[in-house]
Amino acid sequence: MMHCTRIDLPQEQRSELIRLLNDRLADALDLQMQAKQAHWNVKGPNFSALHELFDKVAEAAEEHVDLLAERAVQLGGVAEGTVQVVAKKSKLAAYPLNLVSGYDHVEALANALASFGKAVREAIDTATKLNDADTADLFTEISRATDKNLWFVEAHLQAER
Repeated sequence: MMHCTRIDLPQEQRSELIRLLNDRLADALDLQMQAKQAHWNVKGPNFSALHELFDKVAEAAEEHVDLLAERAVQLGGVAEGTVQVVAKKSKLAAYPLNLVSGYDHVEALANALASFGKAVREAIDTATKLNDADTADLFTEISRATDKNLWFVEAHLQAER
């Protein structure tokens, strides 16, 4: 369903952009919950630092969720952010529920961030091809923040054990 808008992009382009935004919305909601899963369940000597880091990753993902959902609605679409939609549409690998150690959570969350970052970079190219610089810019903003969070998480993997 499309709502009327005075945004000067053709309806066909807006439909494709809305689909793209909703696809990445599902991934962002999944990423947010994966970060919270790590936040709630991490154990070990680096508990405090990782607990806080994982919460910051979840907060950043929540900001991305809002940006993606609001842009889909601005373009005349419906933001598809229910748990049922996320379960069907997310391209992220399922987060393992049996993780305990900080290292294992870092590894799993780094994989999720990298996967999300790749999908967002692909979305930049798609939005650019659809002649929507605003949506491409939104995806660029999300990409930069995701790469930064991946850097923070991966730093815990790069030290000697």
